[in-house]
Amino acid sequence: MIETGLDMTGEVPGRLYGRFPSIDGDWFGVVNYEIGYADGRPQKVYLVDQLVPFHVLRLRERPGGRG
Repeated sequence: MIETGLDMTGEVPGRLYGRFPSIDGDWFGVVNYEIGYADGRPQKVYLVDQLVPFHVLRLRERPGGRG
């Protein structure tokens, strides 16, 4: 493990603001999100306009149990 590396485990909140199909019929979301470092430092890497496969995205839980 590289202690100063990015923590690519778990889930992070993000903002989905677009979607595109691929020629194979897969869908990708256009997402902005932050990834933290494994050593727990407060700075994060902010990623903008990333294409993320739809199968790894999910709705954020809202108060009252609605997505």
